[in-house]
Amino acid sequence: MAQRLALQRLLSLPARGPLASHGRAFGTSAGRRNTFNVQDGSDFQDRVVNSPKPVVVDFHAQWCGPCKILGPRLEKLVAKQEGKVLMAKVDIDDHTDLAIEYEVSAVPTVLAMKNGDVVDKFVGVKDEDQLEAFLKKLIGA
Repeated sequence: MAQRLALQRLLSLPARGPLASHGRAFGTSAGRRNTFNVQDGSDFQDRVVNSPKPVVVDFHAQWCGPCKILGPRLEKLVAKQEGKVLMAKVDIDDHTDLAIEYEVSAVPTVLAMKNGDVVDKFVGVKDEDQLEAFLKKLIGA
């Protein structure tokens, strides 16, 4: 309760500091709107399987070193596509059922999905050129 009150007080303070002087606030960039964390099976169905846009699905885990390299690299390249493709992040420890359903046996595993179907897939870390080719193939560019 005390934490909630402290947070409310903090949020009600007038803006100060470097962000206030530039009229900027914390928010999401366009790239982050194209990337989302899957919350559950229903969310996966709605936002990935039923997506009108192609979706890159990054199956990863917090303990996975290569995932920590691939994830940000892939997010950056998806953001460069300016909304032509979305990226869904699926933590296999939180969503074991999805990992089993999509036959993920190692992480990172990345699926390319279009119209609810898996159209391409890779396992492991790829360099930027390989990732760009993977995305271009998915969006048909």
